Amino acid sequence: MTVLVLALVAGAVVGLALGSLGGGGSVLAVPVLIYLLGFTPDAAATASLIIVTATSVTALYAHTRDGNVAWRTGALFAAAGIAPAFLAGAVAGRLPESALTAAFAVVAALAALRMLRPPASAPPDRIRPGRAAGAGAGLGAVTGFLGVGGGFLAVPALVSVLGLTMRRAVGTSLLVVTVNALAALAARTGADAGGAPHWELVGPFTGAAILGAWDGKRLAAKISGTTLQKVFAGVLLAVAAFMLVDVTA
Repeated sequence: MTVLVLALVAGAVVGLALGSLGGGGSVLAVPVLIYLLGFTPDAAATASLIIVTATSVTALYAHTRDGNVAWRTGALFAAAGIAPAFLAGAVAGRLPESALTAAFAVVAALAALRMLRPPASAPPDRIRPGRAAGAGAGLGAVTGFLGVGGGFLAVPALVSVLGLTMRRAVGTSLLVVTVNALAALAARTGADAGGAPHWELVGPFTGAAILGAWDGKRLAAKISGTTLQKVFAGVLLAVAAFMLVDVTA
């Protein structure tokens, strides 16, 4: 299988995850870019942000049409993460690649375990400014540091902390992911993190991810969110274990 075909297949899977779950695509994108496409961890984080930003905007539009985006809650949550995402993105380029890989693997494993837990009962759908700001800032820092959109963390927070229904949390997380990814990407671009993206691979990867996001939106309407989360959590645990073994070998 050629590198270009790998990029197209991986892009479709990333888009499918983003469109159906409101996040998680970048958690797969980063290890694929590193282990299958030959990117360094820092370059993979930068490329992942480009891919996730474009794909999240597409998926956000699809969810907006169905009225599944809580704009006020999402805007407050996202705004709190802008500064942390920018600062963490600027710092990440100065850290050893092994440290970035290990940190990414740990976050992926924690996210998978969180997805496997039974969903918490959601309180009424209303804005809690303090909780939104705290959760948003933490998510922004993770986005900037590891180059992930953070939707796999945003969805549980929007449900359990801010009280959104699962369907609205998925749509709203895409707004948060888009804003955080743009802030982190701006920081990495300014710091020239990872050098120029390999556009011959990033371009096809992004295009396939955008198409996959539309399919993911339709998939979410046919399969229960719990089933999708369990499948995705299993994949995340396998990826995290592989990365931890690799970085400690």
